[in-house]
Amino acid sequence: MSIIKKKEKNLDLLINKLNSLSLTYSQPNYELEKIRTEKNEILRQKDKIEKRNQELIREHNYLKEKIESLKFELKKKSEYQDSFNQEIDELNQETENLVSEIEKWQM
Repeated sequence: MSIIKKKEKNLDLLINKLNSLSLTYSQPNYELEKIRTEKNEILRQKDKIEKRNQELIREHNYLKEKIESLKFELKKKSEYQDSFNQEIDELNQETENLVSEIEKWQM
């Protein structure tokens, strides 16, 4: 972000310098018009960059929220999986106990 701020500050300085140009200089009118055109183009570019930056910030926030949501879902599924595995282990233990009891009774 500091790079963007630095560029924005430099751009603002340039715009201020362009605004402060006076007609007292002995510049031909076409040069003044060229400078105004460049200034307007720079302002348009600045607006375009700012809009794009805002879009990227919104997209970043959306993706960040989506990642958090997916992490939460993954954690939930992992907890379900752990619970399921524990129940299977318990059933296996019960089955082993029953098999052991059956073997005792058959003897």
